[in-house]
Amino acid sequence: MSDRALAGLDERQREAVTTLRGPLVVLAGAGTGKTRVITHRIAHGVDTGAYSPGRVMAVTFTAKAAGEMRGRLRALGVDGVAARTFHAAALAQVNYFWPTVAGDTAPSIVDNKVRLLAHAADGIGLEPDTATLRDVASEIEWRKVSMLSIDQYAAARPSGVGRLDVSRVVDLQRAYEKLKDERRKLDFEDVLLACAGMLEAEPRVLASVHEQYRHFTVDEFQDVSPLQHRLLELWRGDRRDICVVGDASQTIYSFAGADSRFLLEFAAAHPDARVVRLETNYRSDAAILAVANELMRGRPGALELAPARAERGPEPPTVTAYEDDAAEAAGVAEAVAVRIAAGVDPREIAVLYRAHSQSPELVRALAERGIAASVLGGRRFFDMPEVRQAVMALRGASVAPLESGFIDAVRDVLRSLGFTDEPPQAGGALRDAWEARAAILRLAQESPAGTSLRQFTDELQARARTQHEPALRTVTLATLHAAKGLEWPYVHLLGLAEGLLPISYATTFEQADEERRLAYVGITRAGRVLTMSWSRGLRDRQPSRFLREIGSGTLRAAGAAASSGARNARGGSATWTGSRPDRGRAH
Repeated sequence: MSDRALAGLDERQREAVTTLRGPLVVLAGAGTGKTRVITHRIAHGVDTGAYSPGRVMAVTFTAKAAGEMRGRLRALGVDGVAARTFHAAALAQVNYFWPTVAGDTAPSIVDNKVRLLAHAADGIGLEPDTATLRDVASEIEWRKVSMLSIDQYAAARPSGVGRLDVSRVVDLQRAYEKLKDERRKLDFEDVLLACAGMLEAEPRVLASVHEQYRHFTVDEFQDVSPLQHRLLELWRGDRRDICVVGDASQTIYSFAGADSRFLLEFAAAHPDARVVRLETNYRSDAAILAVANELMRGRPGALELAPARAERGPEPPTVTAYEDDAAEAAGVAEAVAVRIAAGVDPREIAVLYRAHSQSPELVRALAERGIAASVLGGRRFFDMPEVRQAVMALRGASVAPLESGFIDAVRDVLRSLGFTDEPPQAGGALRDAWEARAAILRLAQESPAGTSLRQFTDELQARARTQHEPALRTVTLATLHAAKGLEWPYVHLLGLAEGLLPISYATTFEQADEERRLAYVGITRAGRVLTMSWSRGLRDRQPSRFLREIGSGTLRAAGAAASSGARNARGGSATWTGSRPDRGRAH
């Protein structure tokens, strides 16, 4: 088993996996096998007897990432590890310890913060619009994860929200907290605060947690907030076996309280910590990595990614300019259509952008060419009515003897719900429903030999619980935030214009630097081919400063040419002539 945990690792990965004791910081660049290192390290610790699975806490930031971690550990023969998000781990402890501490069941969780804020606003005579309420909800989240009181928040954010000055924002936050307490509710951030509060105030609770967990692993450590860091320190106590993994260049949630200093200063805070740098990239072509490295050169904590493959990809990165946004969407859609016609699976193609508002134009342009697309971050697969209906119908069919083979039975059930052998025209609800049912059929076709209909429906329900969604056979559209942690062979990164990337409200150096990291995340999602584009638009936008920072030299060295200006609606490439701006200040 230990040999299996160590198989296929490169030298640096193996160093991280075999370092089982004491503090360890793994600086893991994009595409360097971060999740593989985390799970193989835990498996190696269990295999060698250094760890007991029930004594290991592995935390990350999304339920999907936690589910993937559990799945990989199971594949390595390890069960019983507490692989959870920060919130899931905290909520489990709150629910477990609250009756003992408070003599009552734990409060329920607020299901809609904006709606509760609206009720609080009514109570104090305010009538903010929905957008303002959403912004105030974000401010509440930032305040709590930054561990600030309402008075401290007012001093830190004196500008107010929308048309509400800071005094009104403070009044609304106080009213929200009062209403929440009256209704005996906790919001998402309260769960972390309540857990930390119990651990700090109740020695028996703290002792119980310290007895349970001895070994800690934290994924995406660049994204921890002050509150999450405080909770981790309480969980850990004086335990020294802690491994943190992250990449400062992928810090894209500072606006929500993430603080990469915890990663960058980990070695200083733990003088005996071992530092392992993972810089061999197994995802991207060398030309793509050259662009990524140049964009982040000189930034704090930046890693120098090197390709694991010697061979070059089929195409160098390119930059294309368009006259307006519609032309850019049409140009990208046409490029996607050409790839699909050449035999590329739509699932291997992604179009990435900064803001959700950029997706409708893309959806229309792709639909005009008969190409189905899925917008990442939309409805979850197993929440789609067509999927819920299919799972229920398959469950019902599983109680009767099969009159045909397993695959045929699944196909027959789906046909009874409207599934056809050929897809309908792309670009509507009917096509979305067809793609969902087709994904269910593919899951059945990929099931092990001998699978029964009941076993298949059990598997579908297990996938729904763990958010293990199948990949639809569609082109993926995603914001840069939603794309983090994912990868595709072919990536189109559009909207590389001032006002879009960086976004118009990124006015400080720190905000602009976060936009740079977003661009870096987008670039490093690409495996074989990266195309970048921008459009002048109605307001005569300029190309993004990030294109100037990458520079024509880098693109030419990759065999590409950057664009110097928009010339026609179909778009075209030209040699970049802009000079590099000074990186030391905001532009």
